[in-house]
Amino acid sequence: MRVAFGVLGPVTAWDGAGDTVALKGPRHRAVLARLIIARRRVVPVTRLVEDLWADPPPDAVGAVRTFVAALRRALEPERPPRTAARLLVTEGPGYALRAEHGAVDAWRFEQAVSAAATLPSAEGLARLEEALGWWRGPAYAEFAGEGWAHAERSRLTELRLHAVERRAEARLALGLAAEAVPDLDAHVAEHPWREDAWRLLALALYRAGRQGDALAVLRRARALLVEQLGVDPGPRLRRLEADILDHARHLDPASGPADAARVWARAAAAYDRAVAPGARARLESTVGLLRNLAVTGGGGLEAARRHRVAAVAAAEELGDAELTARVIGAYDVPAIWTRVDDPQQAAQVLAAAERTLTALPPGGHEAARARLLATIALESRGTRSPRGLRAAREAERLARGLDDPALLAFALNGVFMQTFHRAGLAPCRDGIGAELVALSARHGLVTFEVLGHLIRLQARSALADFPAADRHAAAADRLAERNELPLVGVFTRWYRALRLAATGRAPADEVEAAYRDAAARLDGVGMPGLERGLPPLASLCLRVQRAQPVQADERTDWGPYEPWARPLVLLARDRRGAAAAALRGIPDPPPDLLFEVLWCLAARAAVAVGDRETMERAATALTPAAAELAGAGSGLLTVGPVSKHLDDLATALRRPR
Repeated sequence: MRVAFGVLGPVTAWDGAGDTVALKGPRHRAVLARLIIARRRVVPVTRLVEDLWADPPPDAVGAVRTFVAALRRALEPERPPRTAARLLVTEGPGYALRAEHGAVDAWRFEQAVSAAATLPSAEGLARLEEALGWWRGPAYAEFAGEGWAHAERSRLTELRLHAVERRAEARLALGLAAEAVPDLDAHVAEHPWREDAWRLLALALYRAGRQGDALAVLRRARALLVEQLGVDPGPRLRRLEADILDHARHLDPASGPADAARVWARAAAAYDRAVAPGARARLESTVGLLRNLAVTGGGGLEAARRHRVAAVAAAEELGDAELTARVIGAYDVPAIWTRVDDPQQAAQVLAAAERTLTALPPGGHEAARARLLATIALESRGTRSPRGLRAAREAERLARGLDDPALLAFALNGVFMQTFHRAGLAPCRDGIGAELVALSARHGLVTFEVLGHLIRLQARSALADFPAADRHAAAADRLAERNELPLVGVFTRWYRALRLAATGRAPADEVEAAYRDAAARLDGVGMPGLERGLPPLASLCLRVQRAQPVQADERTDWGPYEPWARPLVLLARDRRGAAAAALRGIPDPPPDLLFEVLWCLAARAAVAVGDRETMERAATALTPAAAELAGAGSGLLTVGPVSKHLDDLATALRRPR
């Protein structure tokens, strides 16, 4: 059981369930407080006796031991009899409280204030707001007159006052001057000797448009300092008065990036004030934020996926199908990769979309239905279910009948994701990409315009039209830089490695370096569906394309590509029988961007071991893509022309059995 301790107010303890632990009498609390102040160090019994009694009784040591025993029972109620305590321990001549570093509110407060100083203003403000909320009264409240508590109480009090002033600074940096005034006003009333607090209050009033009040505060500060402390105001306070009278420009909030943070903070504060916490509008607003968060990459993309599922679940709990449809459909984040990052989350969203589609009242709601169908098409990508393709076509039909460009772009994304049910569909995808680029450019749909360029990059690569693919890569990069879309660079970097590999003119070490650099860009992007197994697959494809020996490493994580890589790896280890056995059980590749390349890998192994059945399956699957580069449609890697692999298969199949 993890016990937490509170000393920012009366001394108390809470068990793992958050319930207050019964600590008995004041001397029990005094022992606990004294041990907390020692910060995990041993306090000798003799020191505890001196601290607890001005005139210790004869049995003082025994009484301390009784207090400790009672505390142990309260703090570790489940500890078996006659077993050593783990929290309040006996060590040498005394006792120590081995509380975890985050278990004492005062320790956490100190860490939070220190951390806030290194954070951007908005994050620092949030951290300070939370930390100041931990105070329940004066530190070690019931031991105000105890000498052993005096220094620690003074230190914590000073730290709290410092935190209040740093919170005010953060608010000022974010343009929240009016919000800073009430707390600062109370702060200077209680602590009139703190010049920095007076300075911040006057500055907050000035920035809130209350110049007269700001000057009055400075005059009041001067009078109090002179009358109560007998000192004149310091240079910063005196200079501020002159600057306010001169309307000095440096008193105004800084321009530039801080403006965005200030606008955000003001808008968020206004939203919190205007929209009730339980309002349904908050769910729809949340999805809008998540949609923007998803394109930031890294933790943002992962967090967006996680919170999206929670938002959908919350909407369903309200029993409002129309609201749920809006919450699901509003997450129209463009998708370019054909393998989902989190299959479990995708399945949850897919099921919710199907339920909501059924629950919508009959008649009307075409836009909501189209968005739900597009969501189904997207979330079922990479599967062999015919439902995804039907949903994509129906979403497109509905969207084309409505005057809603964003809806049509979303539906076209779903159609794109369902164009992998057979090989050789790069020209079809190129057409989808072209329509997306034109539609999005006309209507300012930046993220879908980027998607269109990436789709065309993939399609033109599959068709070996690298000059056109270069133009789309450059266009995607320009839009990404202008609109702060960092994930785009992951795909264009991989494309440039593919281009080097596909043209065959670059030295091997240059191509390998390009792929290493591209693989490094995958770290932390929040796309495990893309990341896992891709770097070793790219290396394998490079060797197959160049007819080089496959490098076999038993520790390689092939991720989802293991069934199609394994036979070649076994052959590289001279395990022909095992490779033949692996081929006999090999499944059809999933219908996605790597469909052709995985079939080519299987075909190469099948030719090597004479597996005619697998060769025939591969030839049938690959024939529609005879005019394409195998795998290049991914925009990531290739094993060369599909026609070359088909020729090898035809030659092998003509051999006598």
